[in-house]
Amino acid sequence: MLDVDVIDDPAAAAAALEPVRSRLLAELAEPASAAGLATRLGIPRQKVNYHLRALEAHRLVREAETRRWGGLTERLYVATATSYIISPEALGAVAADPGRTSDRLSASYLIALAARIVREVTGLWRSAVRAEKRLATLSIDTEIRFASPADRAAFTQELTSSIAALVARYHNASVPGGRDHRLILMAYPKPTDQPGKEQTCQ
Repeated sequence: MLDVDVIDDPAAAAAALEPVRSRLLAELAEPASAAGLATRLGIPRQKVNYHLRALEAHRLVREAETRRWGGLTERLYVATATSYIISPEALGAVAADPGRTSDRLSASYLIALAARIVREVTGLWRSAVRAEKRLATLSIDTEIRFASPADRAAFTQELTSSIAALVARYHNASVPGGRDHRLILMAYPKPTDQPGKEQTCQ
């Protein structure tokens, strides 16, 4: 089972978002039968079987094993991943695209960049899996609290200068066998952890 899988087919995305099927995916972190799921969720077994067939058709669940009970064979299903994310690819022409956003300081541009990351890294990751190789990536996830907007502005300026210096030092457009990499830095106010509290920006 994958830790995370990316759904880029529109029909598979619709299947995963359907409420009953979404619940079934959550329950199938461990193998379970249609009968067991029906009891757990309070749904008729026939309905569970119907939804499982749809999820299986979109490769969101698979058969984990079969068990014999007398003259009957019971299939146990498991989700193909622990969690899923829907790629912008599933939205086709209306998917977020940073090239269509002119304001590079806007939240919409940041979201479009994140969408492009999902789309591009998914393609690279799948190619690496097919080639039985690892995909070289780098990610940094940290938090910083600024005392004031002035400090935040100063940090932004210093970070920009530092990154520009590093890029100038290591970037070589003419080296044979080199490979271009994307470097994207993002920052945004951390959402509150308190349920029901209104999100604010300063």
